[in-house]
Amino acid sequence: MQRRQLFAAAAAGIALPASALDFAPPRTPTAMRLQVDRLIDIAVGIRPFRAPGPRIEAQRLHGKTVVHHYGHGGSGWSLSWGSAQRALALLQAHARPGERIAVIGCGAIGLTTARTAQQAGFKVRLYARDRPPHVHSGAATGLWTPDSRIVTAEHASEAWCADWEAMARASFKLHQGYLGLPSGPVEWHDGYLVADHGFDAPLPNYAPHAGEPDYPDLAGRVADLRPRGQALAAHEHPFRHVQARRFTQLVFNIPAYQRLLLDDFARDGGELVQREFHQPRDWARLPERVIANCTGDGARTLLGDPHLTPVRGQTARLIPQPDVDYAVIYRGRNVVALPRRDGLLIAAMGEHDFGSADLRPDRAQAEDAVRRLAALFG
Repeated sequence: MQRRQLFAAAAAGIALPASALDFAPPRTPTAMRLQVDRLIDIAVGIRPFRAPGPRIEAQRLHGKTVVHHYGHGGSGWSLSWGSAQRALALLQAHARPGERIAVIGCGAIGLTTARTAQQAGFKVRLYARDRPPHVHSGAATGLWTPDSRIVTAEHASEAWCADWEAMARASFKLHQGYLGLPSGPVEWHDGYLVADHGFDAPLPNYAPHAGEPDYPDLAGRVADLRPRGQALAAHEHPFRHVQARRFTQLVFNIPAYQRLLLDDFARDGGELVQREFHQPRDWARLPERVIANCTGDGARTLLGDPHLTPVRGQTARLIPQPDVDYAVIYRGRNVVALPRRDGLLIAAMGEHDFGSADLRPDRAQAEDAVRRLAALFG
Protein backbone atom coordinates (compact mmCIF):
# COMPACT_ATOMS: atom_id res chain seq x y z
CA MET A 1 0.00 0.00 0.00
CA GLN A 2 1.35 3.41 -0.97
CA ARG A 3 1.68 6.15 1.64
CA ARG A 4 -1.09 8.23 0.00
CA GLN A 5 -3.50 5.29 0.17
CA LEU A 6 -2.53 4.59 3.76
CA PHE A 7 -3.28 8.17 4.87
CA ALA A 8 -6.54 8.26 2.91
CA ALA A 9 -7.73 5.00 4.43
CA ALA A 10 -6.85 6.17 7.94
CA ALA A 11 -8.73 9.46 7.43
CA ALA A 12 -11.81 7.56 6.23
CA GLY A 13 -11.76 5.21 9.19
CA ILE A 14 -11.18 2.16 7.01
CA ALA A 15 -9.68 -0.84 8.75
CA LEU A 16 -6.30 -1.68 7.29
CA PRO A 17 -4.92 -5.17 6.70
CA ALA A 18 -2.06 -6.15 8.98
CA SER A 19 0.31 -6.26 6.02
CA ALA A 20 -0.30 -2.56 5.38
CA LEU A 21 1.10 -1.70 8.80
CA ASP A 22 4.28 -3.75 8.43
CA PHE A 23 6.85 -1.00 8.36
CA ALA A 24 10.56 -1.73 8.20
CA PRO A 25 11.99 -2.80 11.56
CA PRO A 26 14.37 -0.41 13.36
CA ARG A 27 17.79 -0.52 11.79
CA THR A 28 20.81 -1.84 13.64
CA PRO A 29 22.80 1.13 14.97
CA THR A 30 25.98 1.93 13.11
CA ALA A 31 29.00 0.88 15.13
CA MET A 32 31.17 3.68 16.46
CA ARG A 33 34.59 3.86 14.87
CA LEU A 34 36.63 3.81 18.04
CA GLN A 35 40.29 3.88 17.08
CA VAL A 36 42.86 6.03 18.83
CA ASP A 37 44.25 7.26 15.51
CA ARG A 38 40.91 9.04 14.96
CA LEU A 39 41.53 11.35 17.94
CA ILE A 40 41.57 14.95 16.74
CA ASP A 41 41.37 16.98 19.95
CA ILE A 42 41.62 16.76 23.75
CA ALA A 43 40.17 19.52 25.91
CA VAL A 44 40.41 20.01 29.67
CA GLY A 45 38.19 22.21 31.80
CA ILE A 46 37.54 22.74 35.50
CA ARG A 47 34.09 22.22 37.00
CA PRO A 48 33.49 24.76 39.81
CA PHE A 49 31.95 22.50 42.47
CA ARG A 50 30.58 24.32 45.49
CA ALA A 51 29.46 22.11 48.38
CA PRO A 52 26.52 24.35 49.48
CA GLY A 53 25.40 24.73 45.85
CA PRO A 54 25.69 27.69 43.47
CA ARG A 55 26.23 31.10 45.01
CA ILE A 56 23.43 33.42 43.86
CA GLU A 57 23.39 36.48 46.09
CA ALA A 58 24.05 40.23 46.05
CA GLN A 59 26.90 41.90 47.92
CA ARG A 60 28.09 45.48 48.28
CA LEU A 61 31.77 45.41 47.38
CA HIS A 62 34.23 48.26 46.71
CA GLY A 63 31.47 50.70 45.89
CA LYS A 64 29.68 48.30 43.51
CA THR A 65 26.69 46.04 43.82
CA VAL A 66 27.94 42.58 42.88
CA VAL A 67 25.49 39.79 42.09
CA HIS A 68 27.45 36.58 42.55
CA HIS A 69 26.41 33.80 40.18
CA TYR A 70 28.87 30.92 40.14
CA GLY A 71 29.63 27.45 41.50
CA HIS A 72 27.45 25.13 39.37
CA GLY A 73 29.77 22.10 39.37
CA GLY A 74 29.04 19.85 36.39
CA SER A 75 25.60 21.41 35.84
CA GLY A 76 26.54 24.76 34.31
CA TRP A 77 25.05 24.31 30.84
CA SER A 78 22.14 22.30 32.18
CA LEU A 79 21.00 24.79 34.85
CA SER A 80 22.19 27.95 33.10
CA TRP A 81 18.92 29.57 32.02
CA GLY A 82 16.94 28.76 35.17
CA SER A 83 19.81 29.89 37.38
CA ALA A 84 20.20 33.10 35.32
CA GLN A 85 16.57 33.95 36.08
CA ARG A 86 17.43 33.85 39.79
CA ALA A 87 20.38 36.17 39.21
CA LEU A 88 18.21 38.46 37.08
CA ALA A 89 15.82 39.04 39.99
CA LEU A 90 18.76 40.37 42.03
CA LEU A 91 19.99 42.52 39.15
CA GLN A 92 16.53 44.03 38.75
CA ALA A 93 16.43 44.80 42.48
CA HIS A 94 19.63 46.87 42.28
CA ALA A 95 19.86 48.28 38.73
CA ARG A 96 17.62 50.86 37.08
CA PRO A 97 15.54 49.70 34.08
CA GLY A 98 17.60 49.94 30.91
CA GLU A 99 20.84 50.62 32.82
CA ARG A 100 24.11 49.20 31.55
CA ILE A 101 25.40 46.41 33.77
CA ALA A 102 28.64 44.41 33.69
CA VAL A 103 28.88 40.63 33.45
CA ILE A 104 32.23 39.08 34.39
CA GLY A 105 32.95 35.76 32.68
CA CYS A 106 32.16 34.31 29.26
CA GLY A 107 31.38 30.68 30.04
CA ALA A 108 27.97 29.01 30.04
CA ILE A 109 26.77 30.95 33.10
CA GLY A 110 28.19 34.30 31.95
CA LEU A 111 26.70 34.03 28.45
CA THR A 112 23.23 33.02 29.61
CA THR A 113 23.23 35.64 32.38
CA ALA A 114 24.15 38.30 29.82
CA ARG A 115 21.42 37.16 27.41
CA THR A 116 18.81 36.95 30.20
CA ALA A 117 19.69 40.50 31.30
CA GLN A 118 19.46 41.77 27.71
CA GLN A 119 16.07 40.16 27.24
CA ALA A 120 14.91 41.96 30.41
CA GLY A 121 15.89 45.31 28.89
CA PHE A 122 19.35 45.89 30.36
CA LYS A 123 22.34 47.01 28.32
CA VAL A 124 25.21 44.61 28.97
CA ARG A 125 28.97 44.86 28.74
CA LEU A 126 30.66 41.47 29.13
CA TYR A 127 34.21 41.38 30.51
CA ALA A 128 36.30 38.23 30.17
CA ARG A 129 39.91 37.13 30.01
CA ASP A 130 39.01 34.27 27.65
CA ARG A 131 36.17 33.82 25.24
CA PRO A 132 34.70 30.70 23.64
CA PRO A 133 35.93 28.18 22.79
CA HIS A 134 38.77 28.87 25.25
CA VAL A 135 36.64 28.73 28.41
CA HIS A 136 36.24 25.90 30.90
CA SER A 137 32.64 25.18 29.92
CA GLY A 138 33.81 24.70 26.33
CA ALA A 139 35.31 21.39 27.44
CA ALA A 140 32.04 20.08 28.89
CA THR A 141 30.52 16.84 27.66
CA GLY A 142 27.22 18.33 26.53
CA LEU A 143 24.69 16.07 28.27
CA TRP A 144 21.77 17.65 30.12
CA THR A 145 22.80 16.79 33.70
CA PRO A 146 21.29 19.37 36.08
CA ASP A 147 22.22 17.25 39.13
CA SER A 148 25.92 16.72 38.34
CA ARG A 149 28.05 17.76 41.35
CA ILE A 150 25.66 20.56 42.22
CA VAL A 151 25.51 20.19 46.03
CA THR A 152 26.49 17.81 48.82
CA ALA A 153 23.91 15.69 50.59
CA GLU A 154 24.35 17.56 53.87
CA HIS A 155 23.33 20.86 52.26
CA ALA A 156 20.40 19.48 50.24
CA SER A 157 17.48 20.55 52.43
CA GLU A 158 13.95 20.21 51.08
CA ALA A 159 13.83 23.96 50.43
CA TRP A 160 17.12 23.82 48.53
CA CYS A 161 15.94 20.84 46.46
CA ALA A 162 12.66 22.57 45.60
CA ASP A 163 14.58 25.64 44.43
CA TRP A 164 16.91 23.44 42.37
CA GLU A 165 13.95 21.69 40.77
CA ALA A 166 12.40 25.02 39.77
CA MET A 167 15.70 26.10 38.17
CA ALA A 168 16.09 22.78 36.37
CA ARG A 169 12.58 22.92 34.94
CA ALA A 170 12.89 26.55 33.85
CA SER A 171 16.23 25.86 32.17
CA PHE A 172 14.92 22.73 30.47
CA LYS A 173 12.01 24.67 28.98
CA LEU A 174 14.27 27.40 27.61
CA HIS A 175 16.65 24.86 26.08
CA GLN A 176 13.73 23.52 24.03
CA GLY A 177 13.55 26.88 22.25
CA TYR A 178 16.91 26.12 20.60
CA LEU A 179 15.77 22.86 19.02
CA GLY A 180 15.56 22.67 15.24
CA LEU A 181 17.96 25.52 14.48
CA PRO A 182 20.35 25.04 11.54
CA SER A 183 23.46 24.79 13.68
CA GLY A 184 21.85 22.21 16.00
CA PRO A 185 22.84 23.83 19.33
CA VAL A 186 20.39 21.60 21.20
CA GLU A 187 19.25 18.15 20.09
CA TRP A 188 17.65 15.00 21.48
CA HIS A 189 19.50 11.70 21.10
CA ASP A 190 18.73 8.13 22.09
CA GLY A 191 21.45 6.28 23.91
CA TYR A 192 22.44 3.12 25.73
CA LEU A 193 23.30 2.71 29.38
CA VAL A 194 25.44 -0.42 29.55
CA ALA A 195 26.83 -2.39 32.49
CA ASP A 196 28.98 -5.47 32.91
CA HIS A 197 27.08 -6.87 35.88
CA GLY A 198 23.53 -5.56 35.57
CA PHE A 199 21.93 -2.43 36.96
CA ASP A 200 20.73 -3.68 40.34
CA ALA A 201 23.89 -5.45 41.46
CA PRO A 202 26.55 -3.42 43.29
CA LEU A 203 29.57 -2.48 41.24
CA PRO A 204 32.45 -4.94 41.88
CA ASN A 205 35.54 -3.49 43.53
CA TYR A 206 33.99 -0.05 43.34
CA ALA A 207 34.90 2.80 45.66
CA PRO A 208 34.08 6.51 45.38
CA HIS A 209 36.73 8.66 43.76
CA ALA A 210 39.28 10.06 46.14
CA GLY A 211 37.82 12.90 48.20
CA GLU A 212 34.34 12.80 46.66
CA PRO A 213 31.51 13.73 49.06
CA ASP A 214 28.04 12.20 49.15
CA TYR A 215 25.59 13.74 46.69
CA PRO A 216 21.79 13.79 46.98
CA ASP A 217 19.61 11.85 44.56
CA LEU A 218 17.83 14.65 42.69
CA ALA A 219 17.09 12.98 39.36
CA GLY A 220 13.70 11.65 40.45
CA ARG A 221 12.36 15.16 40.95
CA VAL A 222 12.58 15.86 37.21
CA ALA A 223 12.15 12.33 35.88
CA ASP A 224 9.03 13.38 33.97
CA LEU A 225 11.07 15.63 31.67
CA ARG A 226 12.35 12.76 29.54
CA PRO A 227 11.13 9.32 28.46
CA ARG A 228 11.63 6.36 30.75
CA GLY A 229 14.52 4.04 30.07
CA GLN A 230 13.82 0.59 28.67
CA ALA A 231 15.65 -2.65 29.36
CA LEU A 232 16.83 -4.41 26.21
CA ALA A 233 17.38 -8.04 25.33
CA ALA A 234 20.78 -9.09 24.00
CA HIS A 235 19.59 -9.04 20.38
CA GLU A 236 18.21 -5.49 20.74
CA HIS A 237 21.52 -3.69 21.16
CA PRO A 238 24.89 -3.76 19.36
CA PHE A 239 27.15 -4.56 22.32
CA ARG A 240 28.88 -7.72 23.48
CA HIS A 241 28.81 -9.31 26.95
CA VAL A 242 26.95 -6.46 28.69
CA GLN A 243 23.43 -5.62 29.71
CA ALA A 244 21.87 -2.50 28.18
CA ARG A 245 19.05 -0.05 28.69
CA ARG A 246 17.86 2.48 26.14
CA PHE A 247 17.40 6.10 27.21
CA THR A 248 16.68 9.44 25.54
CA GLN A 249 18.72 12.49 26.50
CA LEU A 250 19.07 16.18 25.70
CA VAL A 251 22.44 17.01 24.16
CA PHE A 252 24.21 20.35 23.66
CA ASN A 253 26.47 20.85 20.64
CA ILE A 254 28.55 23.24 22.68
CA PRO A 255 30.58 25.03 19.94
CA ALA A 256 27.38 25.84 18.05
CA TYR A 257 25.58 26.87 21.24
CA GLN A 258 28.42 29.19 22.30
CA ARG A 259 28.62 30.81 18.87
CA LEU A 260 24.86 31.34 18.73
CA LEU A 261 24.77 32.97 22.17
CA LEU A 262 27.67 35.26 21.28
CA ASP A 263 26.01 36.24 17.98
CA ASP A 264 22.70 36.95 19.72
CA PHE A 265 24.51 38.96 22.40
CA ALA A 266 26.24 41.12 19.78
CA ARG A 267 23.06 41.51 17.71
CA ASP A 268 21.26 42.98 20.71
CA GLY A 269 23.97 45.57 21.31
CA GLY A 270 26.15 43.69 23.76
CA GLU A 271 29.82 44.64 24.12
CA LEU A 272 32.58 42.12 24.79
CA VAL A 273 35.75 43.47 26.42
CA GLN A 274 38.82 41.31 26.98
CA ARG A 275 40.10 42.01 30.48
CA GLU A 276 41.58 40.03 33.35
CA PHE A 277 40.80 40.81 36.98
CA HIS A 278 43.25 39.83 39.71
CA GLN A 279 41.26 40.94 42.76
CA PRO A 280 37.75 42.22 43.46
CA ARG A 281 39.11 45.73 43.99
CA ASP A 282 39.79 45.82 40.22
CA TRP A 283 36.03 45.93 39.69
CA ALA A 284 35.92 49.37 41.32
CA ARG A 285 37.40 50.86 38.15
CA LEU A 286 34.57 49.62 35.94
CA PRO A 287 32.06 52.26 34.81
CA GLU A 288 29.05 50.04 35.59
CA ARG A 289 27.38 50.31 39.03
CA VAL A 290 26.01 46.76 39.06
CA ILE A 291 28.09 43.68 38.26
CA ALA A 292 27.17 40.03 37.73
CA ASN A 293 30.10 37.89 38.84
CA CYS A 294 30.00 34.73 36.69
CA THR A 295 33.64 33.71 37.06
CA GLY A 296 33.07 30.01 37.81
CA ASP A 297 36.23 28.37 39.12
CA GLY A 298 37.93 31.75 38.85
CA ALA A 299 36.09 32.81 42.01
CA ARG A 300 38.20 30.31 43.93
CA THR A 301 41.29 32.52 43.57
CA LEU A 302 39.64 35.85 42.78
CA LEU A 303 37.42 35.83 45.88
CA GLY A 304 39.08 33.08 47.92
CA ASP A 305 35.75 31.25 48.21
CA PRO A 306 36.52 28.40 50.65
CA HIS A 307 33.53 26.35 49.46
CA LEU A 308 34.80 25.94 45.88
CA THR A 309 36.55 22.74 44.89
CA PRO A 310 38.01 22.32 41.38
CA VAL A 311 37.06 19.14 39.56
CA ARG A 312 39.10 18.36 36.48
CA GLY A 313 37.21 17.22 33.40
CA GLN A 314 38.71 15.98 30.14
CA THR A 315 36.91 15.36 26.85
CA ALA A 316 38.38 13.95 23.66
CA ARG A 317 36.94 14.15 20.18
CA LEU A 318 37.19 11.63 17.37
CA ILE A 319 36.60 12.51 13.73
CA PRO A 320 32.87 13.25 13.31
CA GLN A 321 30.75 10.24 12.41
CA PRO A 322 27.40 11.65 11.22
CA ASP A 323 25.79 8.23 10.84
CA VAL A 324 26.14 7.61 14.61
CA ASP A 325 23.16 9.18 16.37
CA TYR A 326 23.23 7.47 19.78
CA ALA A 327 25.12 7.98 23.03
CA VAL A 328 26.74 5.36 25.27
CA ILE A 329 27.20 5.56 29.04
CA TYR A 330 29.30 2.71 30.42
CA ARG A 331 28.25 2.22 34.05
CA GLY A 332 31.06 1.29 36.37
CA ARG A 333 33.73 2.19 33.82
CA ASN A 334 33.04 5.96 34.00
CA VAL A 335 33.15 6.40 30.22
CA VAL A 336 30.72 8.30 27.99
CA ALA A 337 30.49 8.54 24.20
CA LEU A 338 28.33 11.27 22.72
CA PRO A 339 27.47 12.08 19.09
CA ARG A 340 28.03 15.79 18.49
CA ARG A 341 28.29 17.87 15.35
CA ASP A 342 31.96 18.64 16.08
CA GLY A 343 32.98 15.01 16.57
CA LEU A 344 32.32 11.81 18.45
CA LEU A 345 32.99 13.01 21.97
CA ILE A 346 34.56 10.69 24.55
CA ALA A 347 34.70 11.54 28.25
CA ALA A 348 36.22 9.54 31.09
CA MET A 349 36.32 10.37 34.78
CA GLY A 350 39.81 10.08 36.24
CA GLU A 351 40.38 8.62 39.68
CA HIS A 352 42.00 11.79 41.00
CA ASP A 353 40.01 14.47 39.14
CA PHE A 354 38.15 15.67 42.23
CA GLY A 355 40.17 18.49 43.77
CA SER A 356 42.45 18.79 40.74
CA ALA A 357 42.90 22.00 38.74
CA ASP A 358 45.44 20.42 36.36
CA LEU A 359 44.70 21.65 32.83
CA ARG A 360 47.27 19.48 31.06
CA PRO A 361 45.71 17.08 28.53
CA ASP A 362 46.28 13.40 29.30
CA ARG A 363 46.38 11.52 26.01
CA ALA A 364 46.87 8.16 27.72
CA GLN A 365 43.60 8.68 29.61
CA ALA A 366 41.81 9.56 26.36
CA GLU A 367 43.18 6.54 24.50
CA ASP A 368 42.25 4.23 27.38
CA ALA A 369 38.65 5.52 27.27
CA VAL A 370 38.48 4.90 23.52
CA ARG A 371 39.73 1.33 23.94
CA ARG A 372 37.28 0.60 26.77
CA LEU A 373 34.39 1.67 24.58
CA ALA A 374 35.76 -0.16 21.55
CA ALA A 375 35.70 -3.42 23.53
CA LEU A 376 31.92 -3.11 23.79
CA PHE A 377 31.59 -3.62 20.03
CA GLY A 378 34.04 -6.53 19.83
